[in-house]
Amino acid sequence: MAYETFYRLKYEPFAVQPDPRFYFNSPQHAVAREYLLHAAERGRGLALLLGEIGTGKTTLSRRILTELEADERYHIGMVVLTHSIRPRWLLEKIATLFDIEYLPDEASELFSMIVNRLFEIYNAGNKAVIFIDEANKIDDPETLEEIRGFINLETAEGDKLVTFILLGLPDLEVNLAQNAALYQRVAVRVTLNPLTADAVKAYIRYRLQIAGRMDSIFTDKALDAVTSFSGGRPRLVNIICDNALIEGYIQRKPNIDEFIIERVAKNLNLIPKELGS
Repeated sequence: MAYETFYRLKYEPFAVQPDPRFYFNSPQHAVAREYLLHAAERGRGLALLLGEIGTGKTTLSRRILTELEADERYHIGMVVLTHSIRPRWLLEKIATLFDIEYLPDEASELFSMIVNRLFEIYNAGNKAVIFIDEANKIDDPETLEEIRGFINLETAEGDKLVTFILLGLPDLEVNLAQNAALYQRVAVRVTLNPLTADAVKAYIRYRLQIAGRMDSIFTDKALDAVTSFSGGRPRLVNIICDNALIEGYIQRKPNIDEFIIERVAKNLNLIPKELGS
């Protein structure tokens, strides 16, 4: 992209798609990371990562996923949901994640094959962890019961065979509450909130540095404006800043000021019409 050359950037600093290179370890993200790594390491069975849209759940989960994949003790699976799912779909997905190629028609037989595979992983001294992104889409009672069945799997010593880390909107808790026995098994629960004003500014500077720009591009007033229009949500911060860099390039502005941020915010419909007119 032309603005990368203009602003002396090696990469796109504010791409929307999750990229572990740009993971920003804010205080709350650091705490959430430790809790979720603890759940995976100790085999807690069920952990939740909650947050509104754009608060960084997926980025954090990809960071943790990358860390665990680098550790040979872990067998990791990631599922991203786009719709509500049924038990059979979940069974087939889990089987595939753990390298089971033959998928029998009988659900009970498939479940048994997965259990045997999980015991193989455990007996080899390893841990099975399944991440489910957009887990708030799980609203089918039978599917919730299927997850409970997996979480109930234990060795004779009481160790869990698999840990689920569910990421989703706050509605996820409402759905889990349909199955009281499952909800009671939530061992770790963390929530990501919008970033504070100071954290937004640090986040922007950090991503610019990772992209190769050590000095500031955004003025202090521009940073304040980004904080205001984004509400502290990292995804919106990225969208605003990316558009601002495009606008700044078009205007050939070496620095992004608050007027560029306001123009971008208006284009993105982030300013109420009565205020933007």
